Amino acid sequence: MDIASRKRLMVFSGSANPGLAREVANILGAELGGVERSVFASGEIYIHYTQSVRGSDCFVFQSHSSPVNFHIMEQFIMIDALKRASAKRITAVVPFFGYARQDNKGRPREPISAKLMGDLFMTAGADRIVSVDLHTGQIQGFVNKP
Repeated sequence: MDIASRKRLMVFSGSANPGLAREVANILGAELGGVERSVFASGEIYIHYTQSVRGSDCFVFQSHSSPVNFHIMEQFIMIDALKRASAKRITAVVPFFGYARQDNKGRPREPISAKLMGDLFMTAGADRIVSVDLHTGQIQGFVNKP
């Protein structure tokens, strides 16, 4: 008998590496969640989840590989859509963290883009970020959540 209030674990994949997300979902005994995605003529990304995520623990897998800016934006939009659909907790799984090499100011008038990335994940609605082999350990301190 399934209890209606039981937490659900849901795994979703961006377009960068769906095979990785599928393998992780299989190991966890979960199915890969349904996502409809398209790109408008202007290049804007559209995301729609095909099932309810209300009250679920959601994991959004996306490597920030080429085209890096497209994949990053796609993950932000996926996270935002989950937040607006009342997901309980959202974890961004980022095997390759984009802009991690820009983690300090070497010269005046340079950005610290790795910090900006952490801020953007939190603004999009992520509760946690999971990554592997960050460029430097200090990037962990750029995010105010786990």
